[in-house]
Amino acid sequence: MAISDEILTELAPEPLDKIARRIRDGDILLCAATDMGSRLISWSTRSQWTHIGLAYRWPSLGRIMAFESVHTIGVRAVPLAKFIRRTSSGVTPYPGKIILARHEDFAAAKRDGKTDAMRRLGDFAVDRFGDPFASGEILKITARIMLGRTRTKTPTHLAPKNEFICSEYVAKCFEVIGIDVPWDGAGFIAPADFARDPKIHAIARFRT
Repeated sequence: MAISDEILTELAPEPLDKIARRIRDGDILLCAATDMGSRLISWSTRSQWTHIGLAYRWPSLGRIMAFESVHTIGVRAVPLAKFIRRTSSGVTPYPGKIILARHEDFAAAKRDGKTDAMRRLGDFAVDRFGDPFASGEILKITARIMLGRTRTKTPTHLAPKNEFICSEYVAKCFEVIGIDVPWDGAGFIAPADFARDPKIHAIARFRT
């Protein structure tokens, strides 16, 4: 079922060390925050859901990482412990709440003989690390946010190519393994679209 707004009060917050053993590669980190950048997304989508990332284990480092796209920086990975402690702009403590969620088709993708699904997702995600957005790319992102507010379909020339809003990045990662998150094509696919997907389920709420 979809993730309701009430989940933020229905789920009791838990420390990371209590949730860590339940985290699987490709799990969703769904955020509801109140810092300035988050307010822009919330305003655009009329939703409390403001940011999204992917959890991914990095065994050789002994870390669970958060893969995210930050529209003023680009695509990057940070330790999950840092992701839930502060925002990408350095606001600490984290000004909001973060849910761990999972798309039910991930299990099917691996079970149905697609043993390399997570490798392909990981390759796609990591290959986009480290490239900062140019000014023109940031303008395209801003335009999509504004179009989202007015529920206007995104023109082809403004569609994302190598620059992504956080939710566009996660959606592209999912597409690599054949998972589509439904949305209306207006502005940009938003964190709220993930929350509305009936195939995405809440697992836990992090203590921030």
